[in-house]
Amino acid sequence: MALTGSSISPCPRNGGLSSPFQKLNNSSSNFLGISLPNSNSTVNADSNLWRRRALVPRGEMERERVNKDEEAKQPSVSITLDDVNPVGLGRKSRQIFNEVWRKFSELGQISRTRTDESLDQVLIRGPMCEFTVPGAQDTTVLVVGATSKIGRLVIRKLMLRGYKVKALVRRTDQEVLDMLPRSVEVVTGDVGETSTLKSAVEGCNKIIYCATARSAITGDLNRVDNLGVYNISKAFQDYNHKLAQLRAGRSSKSKLVLAKFKTAESLQGWEVRQGTYFQDVIATKYDGGMDAKFEFTETGNAVFSGYVYTRGGYVELSKKLSLPLGSTLDRYDGLVLSVGGNGRSYVLILEAGPAADTSQSKLYFARMTTKAGFCRVRVPFSSFRPVKPDDPPLDPFLVHTLTIRFEPRRQRPAEGPTKTNQDLRSFKVMFEYIKALPTGQETDFILVSCTGSGIEPGRREQVLKAKRAGEESLRRSGLGYTIVRPGPLQEEPGGQRALIFDQGNRISQGISCADVADICVKALHDSTARNKSFDVCYEYVAEQGNELYELVAHLPDKANNYLTPALSVLEKNT
Repeated sequence: MALTGSSISPCPRNGGLSSPFQKLNNSSSNFLGISLPNSNSTVNADSNLWRRRALVPRGEMERERVNKDEEAKQPSVSITLDDVNPVGLGRKSRQIFNEVWRKFSELGQISRTRTDESLDQVLIRGPMCEFTVPGAQDTTVLVVGATSKIGRLVIRKLMLRGYKVKALVRRTDQEVLDMLPRSVEVVTGDVGETSTLKSAVEGCNKIIYCATARSAITGDLNRVDNLGVYNISKAFQDYNHKLAQLRAGRSSKSKLVLAKFKTAESLQGWEVRQGTYFQDVIATKYDGGMDAKFEFTETGNAVFSGYVYTRGGYVELSKKLSLPLGSTLDRYDGLVLSVGGNGRSYVLILEAGPAADTSQSKLYFARMTTKAGFCRVRVPFSSFRPVKPDDPPLDPFLVHTLTIRFEPRRQRPAEGPTKTNQDLRSFKVMFEYIKALPTGQETDFILVSCTGSGIEPGRREQVLKAKRAGEESLRRSGLGYTIVRPGPLQEEPGGQRALIFDQGNRISQGISCADVADICVKALHDSTARNKSFDVCYEYVAEQGNELYELVAHLPDKANNYLTPALSVLEKNT
């Protein structure tokens, strides 16, 4: 059970470590670093010494007696309540195990030498083939930023598991080629030039984006971290559309357009209605009334605006959905709305039931909040709750009507320069489109972003601005995404320390590049990673008063998978 919305995953995850566990379990007092008294300890020690006198030379016996005298002079260890609290014991045990694991992992680290064809064959089909993933040979992964610190590790981990790998690089000189294994298909292209990306995405099933700008120049940041993500995701979508057209169908990664407001005719079928939750006869004498309208303005925008001064009143915009032949909403994950507003919140209501008899329909609602200016809002079907608690959960297959409602209650002032003198009983929202997001079990696009921790204060704001813009373009693409925001990267062996997965910009530690690469590879076929953004770093000691933060721990399952339990408690579509 997650107490703070975070999770900690023990990072030793290669299995086969029976001997360290046996050694640690054979001496529980040494494992916890506590000396426990024993009534027979003196007798046993003296008898052992006596038996050894017949086997060792006299000089060694003298040295042993001196060592025993020195040990006797050392102060005894006292036990306090702080030493046996759950947080302290858990942290101490992990530290001891991490140290043991570090010594073992150092023996198995692959040297950073050039990988030739023979080594590729050994890794993929030789004695290390137990690392292969079922179906990996039928999956082609495009790695963008293949020569970066994380990209090089991602490629080798993918090859170790049997994936087909394509690497996108800007130039193919000998220095770049020496960084990559020979069995990798190298494609030349620039994420800032869309014409060079078509050949890169052809034949690919998934994408891992590790590229990042090499300078803090605004132009470079925007080209790589923002437009680069948009260009790659769009090229991947276009490729999927092309394949779907060859099959005389639609791509499973395509969004379904429910409404697109481009002309005045697109407003037809939408109905503006008014209502109240309760009738207060006395209050009606002082109510200012309510009014709303939905119109297509001269500037080419579909605007829903009005005011509600009646107590318990609301206004809403509703339409009966007309889906293309053969399309049903049960094939989709939720709704995405492109809206521009003044920061008001609205209630989305879905009416589900038999289309022939609407009297049997049931209502389900979810709330969405807009921002000052245009934004995209994702509302998954899983967030809709029945208006009547006894009604069953929402079945998207039966949805036939969509309603957008404004009510004055629960309104909060919008952040920004318009915060002062706001009338929370009036509203104005512009609609660009309403679409349904495709469903899926696995992620299609993994983006390595950053938390901003460790970046120089002078360039942190512009870096984060470009990174967040790239993340937003990926969310709007309709692809199943996983956004990894690691702490400051460290070039050291991975798998040695526990990891913290969190949402909320609270992490403060760094993380190994190898651990980030391992997370990216594991997320390829993990259903809990789809449509999630999260921060990750090394485990650290919580501040005083927040010790419960460390109690949220998840152990790897039988398949030695630490990612699934860690991500299962995190929110989707964030």
